[in-house]
Amino acid sequence: MTHLDIQIAVEADGWADEDALEALASRVLGAAETFLQTQEGQLFPAQPTELSLVFADDETIREINSEWRGKDKPTNVLSFPAFPLTPGKMPGPMLGDIVIARETVEREAVELDKSFDDHLTHLMVHGFLHLFGYDHIENDDAEEMEALETRILAELGLSDPYAGQDPI
Repeated sequence: MTHLDIQIAVEADGWADEDALEALASRVLGAAETFLQTQEGQLFPAQPTELSLVFADDETIREINSEWRGKDKPTNVLSFPAFPLTPGKMPGPMLGDIVIARETVEREAVELDKSFDDHLTHLMVHGFLHLFGYDHIENDDAEEMEALETRILAELGLSDPYAGQDPI
């Protein structure tokens, strides 16, 4: 049983159709949810918690990144928790928002020699973990978050996106 109510918004051209994105998001975030619950003891409320997934473009995410993080450049994914959450603690009725920029995902996928969908899957998992309070500012936290991402992606049949890299 899923504890997520995933709301999809496609706000830029070039993305797959909404049904395909919804199917991908349900599969990816459902796997991440199951993993967190069964392997990490993450609590979930009885009623599904709402998650907004926005498929945007570089210009939109640049504006958001500039306004909220003071960085006037596009990035691949931004996460905005509805409420601060410590990993393992119960989320409220609103989990938060994940915004993903198509052009940056495309560019990075080519640079990483990965398919667009595999890279998008990784970024969905990455953004999802941020909503639960995981981050990668300090090295110890980065190692923990990257290990979770790697294990969740393995559940989805994807290889370690950080193989051969130092923690970010």
